[in-house]
Amino acid sequence: MTRLELIEQIQLKQSYLCVGLDTDITKLPKHLQSSPNAVVDFNKAIIDATKPYCVSYKINTAFYESQGLKGWEAMQETLACIPKTHFTIADAKRGDIGNTSAQYAKTFFEVIPFDAITVAPYMGEDSIRPFLEYKNKFTIVLGLTSNIGSSDFQQLLLRNNPTEENSGRRLYEQVLEKTATWGTPDQLMFVVGATRAADLENIRKIIPEHFLLVPGVGFQGGSLEEVTRYGANTEIGLLVNASRAIIFAGGGEDFASEAAIIAQQYQVEMMGYLQQLKSSQPFKNELK
Repeated sequence: MTRLELIEQIQLKQSYLCVGLDTDITKLPKHLQSSPNAVVDFNKAIIDATKPYCVSYKINTAFYESQGLKGWEAMQETLACIPKTHFTIADAKRGDIGNTSAQYAKTFFEVIPFDAITVAPYMGEDSIRPFLEYKNKFTIVLGLTSNIGSSDFQQLLLRNNPTEENSGRRLYEQVLEKTATWGTPDQLMFVVGATRAADLENIRKIIPEHFLLVPGVGFQGGSLEEVTRYGANTEIGLLVNASRAIIFAGGGEDFASEAAIIAQQYQVEMMGYLQQLKSSQPFKNELK
């Protein structure tokens, strides 16, 4: 899927919701647990119920890889259930030396044909370059994550040299600025956690045109309003991910309809923000 096609879907559905298929096999409804294909049955029901309200699905590969061969097969079958109108993300967080990254790119762009993959930028440009060689595919670089451990490295203040005081620039800012030079907004996106929504205003000064994949709304407590207020650009430029809050909204036989209710709530809220952005009206709620 191209950037233009993604933007068209956002406008058509009035949504920038990404549903995360972090399908924990231990949390599946009891009536599915005896099914030999429980993960796929669950995912298909979630996809069918939520597809009118979202533009993207993100498969966290760890929940599938941990199940061995059966998990990889379930991931492939799940991807096949997702309509072509929806942007697909392999949340694999890969990143290694060039020839290894080339094999990761082949895996998630050819063998299991996702539209995008998340990558870690720590090893530098040559570890990301193989992903960027694919046409109409996206590389989503970890920028600023929302976990507690992000303070260990991402938010460290940099020095120009060992004898100087801190420059005031943080490591993640340098990563964003440098990585953005390796490709275009038609190739690159960035992960920015929703629980640090106030940082989005500064991030947008560094990467004004790129799409941002924003996890952390839902169970992690991120504010959709704040994310949109600080993170939206002229093309919205956001994919806001919600996983557990949607797919595990219900635990009974009606789990899919419960998921649809929550997904629709997100879509309705997003539609309101999109309309405000289009009319250049201020947001209805002031931030506290």
